[in-house]
Amino acid sequence: MSAMEAASGDEPHASDRFTFMAAVSKTPKKQIQFADDMQEFTKFPTKTGRRSLSRSISQSSTDSYSSVASYTDSSDDETSPRDKQQTNSKGSSDFCVKNIKQVEFGRREIEIAEQEMTALISLRKRAQGEKPLSGAKIVGCTHITAQTGVLIETLCALGAQCRWCACNIYSTQNEVAAALAESGVAVFSWKGESEDDFWWCIDRCVNANAGWQANMILDDGGDLTHWVYKKYPNIYKKIRGIVEESVTGVHRLYQLSKAGKLCVPAMNVNDSVTKQKFDNLYCCRESILDGLKRSTDVMFGGKQVVVCGYGEVGKGCSAALKALGAIVHVTEIDPICALQACMEGFRVVKLNEVIRQMDVVITCTGNKNVVTREHLDRMKNGCIVCNMGHSNTEIDVSSLRMPELTWERIRSQVDHVIWPDGKRIVLLAEGRLLNLSCSTIPTFVLSITATTEALALIELYNAPEGRYKQDVYLLPKKMDEYVASLHLPSFDAHLTELSDEQAKYLGLNKNGPFKPNYYRY
Repeated sequence: MSAMEAASGDEPHASDRFTFMAAVSKTPKKQIQFADDMQEFTKFPTKTGRRSLSRSISQSSTDSYSSVASYTDSSDDETSPRDKQQTNSKGSSDFCVKNIKQVEFGRREIEIAEQEMTALISLRKRAQGEKPLSGAKIVGCTHITAQTGVLIETLCALGAQCRWCACNIYSTQNEVAAALAESGVAVFSWKGESEDDFWWCIDRCVNANAGWQANMILDDGGDLTHWVYKKYPNIYKKIRGIVEESVTGVHRLYQLSKAGKLCVPAMNVNDSVTKQKFDNLYCCRESILDGLKRSTDVMFGGKQVVVCGYGEVGKGCSAALKALGAIVHVTEIDPICALQACMEGFRVVKLNEVIRQMDVVITCTGNKNVVTREHLDRMKNGCIVCNMGHSNTEIDVSSLRMPELTWERIRSQVDHVIWPDGKRIVLLAEGRLLNLSCSTIPTFVLSITATTEALALIELYNAPEGRYKQDVYLLPKKMDEYVASLHLPSFDAHLTELSDEQAKYLGLNKNGPFKPNYYRY
């Protein structure tokens, strides 16, 4: 049964297993320049002192970095965590992190995050007595940050056993990974993994010691899901549910479903209203500027910027840059999103028509080869190029790793790629996710995402047989509203209650849901 067909079904009964939620789940269906000096300002830099090398990911990932997202600094030894023998205070070595001695720093980071994640802590307190995830063995592949640490410890408090790895080679906070490893979570992740390390960590999470086999997946991007599907079909067939939080990962789930290869129920939390608006729009509206400012120190007033894609991420990025006085252009394939961009005052263009004039190019599509080598060749000197989409496929970075081009590491996650004539572009995070590689994401936003994910895991794990088929489902609207309600106390917000007469007039239950399942915005 498809998600669309499921939309017409009756509302299922609330789970009898736990009572901290009201009713769950209606099953959803689917320069100033002076004239005399102008030539000096526009000259390309000379090649003197340039380092001639095309860095691989593993080479560049060992460079030191400053204050962004981790206490690790250049004084750390460069031994690969895979070659270290480390144990936590309980004698366990079932983890692989940069430095287990960073536990204290990591614990402080998690405690700070808890202060902004009051809704998730509230959920933990309400449900930990009933242990709705007792028996759940969750393998997760997400960004490993302090906020994720709060989520993982909440899942453990609700009865789950967890093994975790990172969905991005640059976003891990090493000290948080150490704190989680000390608390007993099997974490395999460190900032600056190579591609080989990345897949090794995923495999170590899934291919655990005898007696431990995952029965739930929490994924961000779909890499873990596809690794289990391809390498461990016996484990894949026994999974009780998959929760996916990214556009890219959801797309891959729908591909599996269409091909008839999705043999477990999956929950698409990316398209829940709370996730879309907060994690994608509101979060990117703030974190795009944080990442760009920290990594480039550039001033955006008057700059020509093109944002590729005007979905929720593109909307947030465009609004933030416009507010700083940037001249923002948008590229789109969808006429509805294009019209929305026009109504917000943005010029909708084709990338190849404006690429020569752009000062900043930002991809937000989740697609591949959005910015090609042809575009890169035509960019002006000093153009900043970065990606805000989950996947690292949007910018054709591999085409820049050619002998004729020189790479210079300027600072953490900032490379100059230099052409033979001296022209250079500024590439951020090697085309990977800017805000989590070059800065951080607001904790409050991640509280909403994490709470949504926790509820989705609880729902799938406790759902009676037959409620969910082998398909991709949207988060039930009742849960979406419950997530929002948990966060309202942070603003001292008070909801108005319908009278019986008003509820009858609108045809609604006084306690919700207040929106139909197809409502997204």
